[in-house]
Amino acid sequence: MQTMDGVRHVRSIWISDVHLGTRGCQADLLLDFLRCHESDYLYLVGDIVDGWRLKRSWYWPQSHNDVVQKLLRRSRKGTKIFYIPGNHDESFRDFIGMLFGGITILEDAIHTTADGRRFLVIHGDQFDVVVQYAKWAAHLGDKAYTGLLMVNTWFNHVRRKLGFTYWSLSAYLKHRVKNAVEYIGDYEKALADEARRREVDGVICGHIHSAEIRPMEGVLYCNDGDWVESCTALVELASGELQIVDWAASRRSLPVRAAA
Repeated sequence: MQTMDGVRHVRSIWISDVHLGTRGCQADLLLDFLRCHESDYLYLVGDIVDGWRLKRSWYWPQSHNDVVQKLLRRSRKGTKIFYIPGNHDESFRDFIGMLFGGITILEDAIHTTADGRRFLVIHGDQFDVVVQYAKWAAHLGDKAYTGLLMVNTWFNHVRRKLGFTYWSLSAYLKHRVKNAVEYIGDYEKALADEARRREVDGVICGHIHSAEIRPMEGVLYCNDGDWVESCTALVELASGELQIVDWAASRRSLPVRAAA
């Protein structure tokens, strides 16, 4: 449903992997998405703040602060907001069950859609064998990923100068490199298995920055993507139908931010 001022109202929104505190975060696009969407429920599905990166060097521009303020204002206006920490903001797991600014922090959640389906909502790093059993490799990979995102930012800066729209080099490579494709497949299977174990209809997660809605052997696997590479969210309509919103594709005319 769309209001007179052009704001779309949906029943629920899921966003994850915003990575506030990093130069790769597309905070302006996220703010634009939030300005154009309202919901009864809003799930923050982990890695909203990047504690790993902030420990190494402080980076917090005004747009990142604006995202936090926007979420707090939304909570004050009655939106039920749940924060499910991920591996990059794992310090918030020390506050499971507490409320901050009206936002409830949970380890995971069960969401019931308007059509009666039950979904496990979880960040998903618990099912990433690299994060769980080789954290040093995860941190090393994070540094390599940061370098790739810097290349991606300058790549898009050049594209903008040439009159082209935003395109994610990092996302393209992720879906073309054989080992990355196999890793994503293993991750999706592990989450689908967990949904079956918990006897729910599906799972909604983040973590791997790869948006998808896909039936998997009797359960529905949903990943809401990220706000670094793809700029996507998952929404639930009043009917209970789930959709991925590709906000970068919807806003091709917006300028691409160059590296600071």
